[in-house]
Amino acid sequence: MTTTRWTPRPPLFHRDPQRHHEDHELGGHAAWYLVAGGVTTGLQAVLFLVLRPEFGSQWANLVAIALTTVGNTEFHRRVTFAGRASKAGQRHLQDFLTFVFYAGYGSIVLATLDAVVSHPTAWEETASLLAASFVGGVVRFAVLRWWVFAHAEPEAPAADQD
Repeated sequence: MTTTRWTPRPPLFHRDPQRHHEDHELGGHAAWYLVAGGVTTGLQAVLFLVLRPEFGSQWANLVAIALTTVGNTEFHRRVTFAGRASKAGQRHLQDFLTFVFYAGYGSIVLATLDAVVSHPTAWEETASLLAASFVGGVVRFAVLRWWVFAHAEPEAPAADQD
């Protein structure tokens, strides 16, 4: 009878443990971002549909964005990117730029839809805004992850000057 002994060999592909942590962290960030984005986008669509008859499409969109942007960004700060430091001024700037981006982007989408479709329905406008929100969300994730909540690079120790 023969016995076989397993001896560990070096892996075919070396994997940097720090890189593995970053990959896992990216997956967690993306998962929480999708959850928050889905909830926020759904709430934004409901607010838009409720406010549209009273305020019209453009104003309903602006109010819905204004009400959901702050809560969404705060959720990302406390949950999605928890543990990552960010500067308060940078977060406020990000809030403002997010609002401006989505307000302008949504307004352009609604105006374009209005130019292409005579008398678009509330559902057509909502579907257009949801599609625009998805595309904008991908861009926003990148901005949040790699700018607002970016890892600070450790400073190199200063060389001793004689």
